[in-house]
Amino acid sequence: MTWFIFAILSAVFAALTSILAKIGIDGVNSNLATAIRTVVVLLMAWAMVFITHAEGGLVSISKKSWIFLILSGLATGASWLCYYKALQMGEASKVVPIDKLSVVITLVLAFVFLHEQFTVKSLIGSVLITAGTLVMVL
Repeated sequence: MTWFIFAILSAVFAALTSILAKIGIDGVNSNLATAIRTVVVLLMAWAMVFITHAEGGLVSISKKSWIFLILSGLATGASWLCYYKALQMGEASKVVPIDKLSVVITLVLAFVFLHEQFTVKSLIGSVLITAGTLVMVL
């Protein structure tokens, strides 16, 4: 159940991120804003590594893990750059629901690449998320 609490907190902080970013990027280049945000995230992440004494695990990371963590970082960077540009150009109430289509895309990619189950419940949820997104942005 602890994962659920962290997931809820993630959603709350993600919502705050959108609102704070929309206010913060007013008059700021979206790429510069993303870079500033990234530095803050980087500092927070490394602080947590040292606070939790996890830095020793650095040497035991496999080559495969390095490759996929780097690719994940590149995907995150691309996502953030696109998100901030969209947020700067559009309304948060329309950008955010489209961004959350990542839930549906993740379910499909998890099915294709990770061979996770795609159940009737997953299908119904995906259809509802997509329909809800369309209702909110159209």
